[in-house]
This record gives sequence, C-alpha cells and structure tokens, in this order.
Amino acid sequence: MNETTSIELKRDCAAVQIPAGIATTLPAGTNVHLTQTLGGSYTVQAMGGLFRVGAQDADALGLESTRTDVPTTISGNVDEGLVWETLRTCFDPEIPVNIVDLGLVYDMQLTKLPNDSNRVDVKMTLTAPGCGMGPAIAGDAQVKLLNLPGVDDAQVEIVWDPAWHHSMITPAGKKILGLE
Repeated sequence: MNETTSIELKRDCAAVQIPAGIATTLPAGTNVHLTQTLGGSYTVQAMGGLFRVGAQDADALGLESTRTDVPTTISGNVDEGLVWETLRTCFDPEIPVNIVDLGLVYDMQLTKLPNDSNRVDVKMTLTAPGCGMGPAIAGDAQVKLLNLPGVDDAQVEIVWDPAWHHSMITPAGKKILGLE
C-alpha cells in the first residue's frame, strides 16, 4: 500500500508505538491515517506518531484482516523453503520490504526433533540498534513460524554482529525501495 487512507477507529485498539516499541491503546474515535498494510499488520499515523496495529484489530480500522501468518502454498511438512517463505511475510512497520529481502535475517536453522517435529532457530538484526520495534518484529516472525505444520519450537534471536548495512538488501528489496 503506497497511499494514505484516513480512518476513524471504531473501537479502542491495541497498538505499538514506532520506533519506541511501547505498547499503548488508541481510543475509539481517533482519526488515524493508514500508511502500510503489509505482513498482516497495519501501520497508522495518529496523535503525532506512528503505531503498529495487529491483524487481530483490523476490525477497529473498519477492515477485514489481511493476516498472512502462514503462506497459502502449504502442503505437507515444513521445509527450509517454507520457512523462508514465511519469514518473507514479516515486515518492519516503517519499511515496505520484508525482513528477508531487507537483509535482516542472518541465519536460519531447521532442526528435526526426536518427536518427529521441527525446531526453527533464526538470527536476525535490525536496521538500527536503538529500534524499539525489534521485539515486535521478532515476535511476529516467531508466531508465524510456530503456525507452520510440524514446527513445535521456534526461536528468533536479535543479534548485532555484523552490523546491518544497506548493501545487505537483496535485489528484490532494492527494486521495491527504488534503489536500483
């Protein structure tokens, strides 16, 4: 979504302030400007700041959920391709590029567990060390991974080494951002 849409909240709505990562409630009747609808969550501008609203609160915005927790092409058990596809449904709420193409995911390991299920371990970073949205982005990725068939455990760790640099953005991400 590239255009801004003005909406009056239909009910109180849980939100996370961007980039501080502080949980808050936007009251019913608040006029918000919808600025991004990627990865199943919404970025809105309200009360002089930006906020992330989760898929579960789409109705407060007068929308149907665009939740994309699990890719629609699932068939059978999880594999590395499906894990990467799932990570591509996670977005920084300020940037219209998924965390994989933004170059934030440094490592992904899929491990078979003794009970025949799987564990997924992800190491990712953020574009800036002071970003308070890190736990929200990592939590979004973890929930989506845990929703995959055959995944019983998922851990998403935020790391800072090496430091992220714009050269880590994939060609697909650069195209979206107009950096080509």
